[in-house]
Amino acid sequence: MRSRTMGQARSVRPATWLFAARSLRDFCDGFVAILLPVYLLALGFSPLQVGVIATASLFGSALLTIIIGFLGGHHDLRRLLLAAACLMVATGVAMPMISDYALLLAVAFAGTINPSAGSVSIFVPLEHAVLAREVTNADRTRMFARYSLVGALASAGGALAAALPDVMMRFGMTQLSSIRLMFVLYALVGILGGLLYARIPPRPVTHEDHKPAALGPSRAIVMKLAALFSLDAFAGGFVVQSLLALWLFERFDLSLSQAGVFFFWTGVLSAFSFPVAARLSKRIGLVNTMVFTHIPSSIALGLAAFAPTLPLVLVLLLVRAALSQMDVPTRSSYVMAVVTEAERAAAASFTSVPRSLASAASPALAGALFAASYRAWPLVICAGLKIIYDLLLLLQFRHLKPPEES
Repeated sequence: MRSRTMGQARSVRPATWLFAARSLRDFCDGFVAILLPVYLLALGFSPLQVGVIATASLFGSALLTIIIGFLGGHHDLRRLLLAAACLMVATGVAMPMISDYALLLAVAFAGTINPSAGSVSIFVPLEHAVLAREVTNADRTRMFARYSLVGALASAGGALAAALPDVMMRFGMTQLSSIRLMFVLYALVGILGGLLYARIPPRPVTHEDHKPAALGPSRAIVMKLAALFSLDAFAGGFVVQSLLALWLFERFDLSLSQAGVFFFWTGVLSAFSFPVAARLSKRIGLVNTMVFTHIPSSIALGLAAFAPTLPLVLVLLLVRAALSQMDVPTRSSYVMAVVTEAERAAAASFTSVPRSLASAASPALAGALFAASYRAWPLVICAGLKIIYDLLLLLQFRHLKPPEES
């Protein structure tokens, strides 16, 4: 009985530490995504330059994710997570010390700054691989829903924390100084995340881990999924949270406090959509859940681009938030389900890389549209392309079922 209890504790513990680490990281991503455009504008940069910074950040994440994809099958995942946490600390230390645009581009490219406040980082494929090996097929989607729920709630709390610079300014601090302190907090949280990753038991690399091909029998499926996910990510890059915040700042003159409250509620709605997605997927399947929740959210985003008043815009964006992220845990679960266990780290990486590369191109385009006063177009383009992606996903994968649906 005692050995059974100890075995259960060992199986739960890695997920517990991962959940805690992700909550800390997403808390920081929540306030950084809102503060980043404000910080860059305060330094004197244009909306186009803000978009280029976001692009550099996403391109850098893509490159690092490629590297992680090759290393994940050959090295202990715990060590790679610790290395990623160290990079987060270095990013938080460097950002407040730099005001030169070229150096900021370099830090954005090589660091962990996330302008999307979502699951776009080098941590994600590693955490997915660790989580997938801890649960059965029947529990996999529920596990990813909980993982996404924890992250989204933390990100919502981080959005509220974006109002802290306004509070600090009331005590005599400048806006730049107060935002720089938030980047220091980002570095400190990176240290705490590293301590949590250190609690994950190391798993020795076996002979199977040294196979030269990271992807084997599932290569064709993964590549097709990667191509579709890249279309979705390219569309999403037009309205990453930093650029959506910039749009609201410029069109409606929102304050940091107002933006923080709004993004808090979008985060809460997204968070509680994850367990709903897990339950819905048991009834209608993973692919159907991804598609039939995504399309209405894209319609709401397209309508928000032309809504004449701020209250109507916010209502439409809240509707979008309640639906648009339901594909996150279902997508992660689906990828882990249709590949073999040995391919999971590589599959998570190779489906994340095209997403990061594709999403990296669009923020600069959105910044150019903002600079040219075509502020509604990024939202319209995003909505249209996402609907096309959903229809293609349904057409290509409606017949490929995960084991629990077979």
